Amino acid sequence: MAKPRLRAIVDGGRVVEDPAKDALHDLLADMTLHNRFVIFERLDLEPVDQHYMQAYLNDDMSYQVEYREGSADRHFQAHYAPRPFEMFGPEPIAAVMMDWAHDRPGWREAMPWVPKPG
Repeated sequence: MAKPRLRAIVDGGRVVEDPAKDALHDLLADMTLHNRFVIFERLDLEPVDQHYMQAYLNDDMSYQVEYREGSADRHFQAHYAPRPFEMFGPEPIAAVMMDWAHDRPGWREAMPWVPKPG
């Protein structure tokens, strides 16, 4: 498999081209109630701008994680709530995002995905 072309976009518009796992983890760890989302895109898939995974920080500090695979009927979401004082922070989300981006086995089973309401 060819290496995917990746891009991360954070709330406020900052763009990071081809972030490594550590860089993606840092972007997720920097999320606050004023910097609520990170979008992780696959730029090598068609249609362009329709293959992504994103994390959104909710008011209660839980995460809404979504992925889309080309069309509205292939748009899914999962809720992730870290345990209090969780040492790993956004590590599970960073791992799922990287596994998704590189099409590694197991990422679909890592979270309870449900179709995103239209």
